[in-house]
Amino acid sequence: MDYSLQIIKIIRQWMDVFMHRSMSDWSRYVKSTGLSMPQFSILMQLHYKGSCGISDVSERMDISSAAASQLVERLFLAGLVERTEDTHDRRVRQITLSPKGAALIDASIEERMRWVEHLAQTLSPVEQEQVADALVTLIEAAKRVEDLAAKQTA
Repeated sequence: MDYSLQIIKIIRQWMDVFMHRSMSDWSRYVKSTGLSMPQFSILMQLHYKGSCGISDVSERMDISSAAASQLVERLFLAGLVERTEDTHDRRVRQITLSPKGAALIDASIEERMRWVEHLAQTLSPVEQEQVADALVTLIEAAKRVEDLAAKQTA
């Protein structure tokens, strides 16, 4: 088999295993909180992208502004997000994670990372070093691909 095809196959296998486990853990955690996946996705969006308006939520999730507003309202009532007026336009409300929402997201990330820690502990020191070297190479390659894609869209 051509080596480039073999590495593609191996990376795809790893992605399948990792994504299945990650999404399974994430889904289980979300269900335990009583939130819906769309609600949790909004919290994750706020965690990674920072504060935003309803229109940003609507656009990123590809849902109507009314639907985004309803989801955010439920999160607000649960104390997971805070709303403030935009300093430039009082009609627009900015949404941010509340301390309670931030704690929930931090706990979810920690929960998802437990599997990675367990996985790493099952490797011998030699295997840990091999995997670390390979993953550093993969990360660097991914960054080059992202940089190239960003230049092409600019």
